Amino acid sequence: MPVQKNSTAVAEHVAAVLRDRIVKGELAARDRIVERQLSAELNVSRTPIREALKLLEADGLIEITLHRGAIVSDYKPEDAVVLFDVISVLESLAAKRVCEGMTPSTLQRLEDLHGQMLEYHHAGRTNDYFDHNTLIHDFIIQSCANPVLITTHNRLMIRARRGRYLAIMNQPRLEQAVAEHENLMQAFRHESADKAAQVWETHLRHTGETVAAVLLAEADI
Repeated sequence: MPVQKNSTAVAEHVAAVLRDRIVKGELAARDRIVERQLSAELNVSRTPIREALKLLEADGLIEITLHRGAIVSDYKPEDAVVLFDVISVLESLAAKRVCEGMTPSTLQRLEDLHGQMLEYHHAGRTNDYFDHNTLIHDFIIQSCANPVLITTHNRLMIRARRGRYLAIMNQPRLEQAVAEHENLMQAFRHESADKAAQVWETHLRHTGETVAAVLLAEADI
């Protein structure tokens, strides 16, 4: 029998598991999510699974259809373009604000995250690199001291993270992205807020362009 726990907590856990699978392509666009199979796999009842699916539907990650049930939403090149057009501006502003208010502890945290990300990159540990790369982006957002920016960014990134994982599968873009992260750190080290903003906006726009290109190539296969 499935383990019964607090329904809301279980639903959030199931939603987090499914989000990660969608982001990393383990669940591709138009894949069907079968409640019965998920219930058996995660050892939870069907009720929190249905609650989790509603959360993912609100995020725009899945569609709940009459005949097929829950299926992963399409992610089209034009979706990536418009998402990263906005995200690049938000993250650029966040980087500028963080740089303007830089403290030794904030810089050290960024150095630690950056150093660990580089280690994963050099070791070829793609999933760990992606997860740590995400930590860097999230830390900059959370440290910008602008609650409106933070809330808006969080909502957009739920959908956009699918694209960021696709982008690091492209080796030339991966090398370019690592260099852009190092350029950002140089701007932070020298407390050059305008440079940090410019580097980070370019970085996110490049990501959006790569995601769109990857999605377009997949559509042509």
